Amino acid sequence: MEIYLVFVDAIQNSNKFWSAKVQDGNLTVQWGRVGYQAQTKIHTLGNHQRAVSKFNNLVAEKKGKGYSESQPEIDASRSVADIRRAIQLLNIIRLAVANRNFGDTYISALNEYLKIVPTPLGMQIDYHRVYRTVADIDYQQELLNSLLATPAPIVAAVAVGHVPEAAAGETKVVSLKTISKNFWRHL
Repeated sequence: MEIYLVFVDAIQNSNKFWSAKVQDGNLTVQWGRVGYQAQTKIHTLGNHQRAVSKFNNLVAEKKGKGYSESQPEIDASRSVADIRRAIQLLNIIRLAVANRNFGDTYISALNEYLKIVPTPLGMQIDYHRVYRTVADIDYQQELLNSLLATPAPIVAAVAVGHVPEAAAGETKVVSLKTISKNFWRHL
């Protein structure tokens, strides 16, 4: 049992993650700012049932504070919709950046995009400068589009910049943590 949550509010300088995983009678919780070293706490609860109960309570608490589910990995069952939505949001963001209009529509699209694609923005978020040029947005769209067009066995390789020999029957899984730093080349 595992979950990955994010809390993003560019106006309030929030770009945080929180994750939890139950293993046997232990609950491991990690949290921090996206792109920075996570803090970790291991709750030793004695049995699986107590660990699951603690997990459920903490998840409910975080969701009550505005955290939403995201994924450190994009898999075939959810990723295509997420990637397509991220591309739609980048189109909204692109228009705002091109027109230098950083109003509510831009902020809303940026916050939603950062929930889908957790992005290391540093300690101080200047939402006017997350994307400096339309070319920065186009670059990310190109990479996201390549994930949609890539055959399953080599999707993960696109993220890290090399293509291995195709292996039959592999599940399409792309880890956002392994996407090349070039994805955020403008930061």
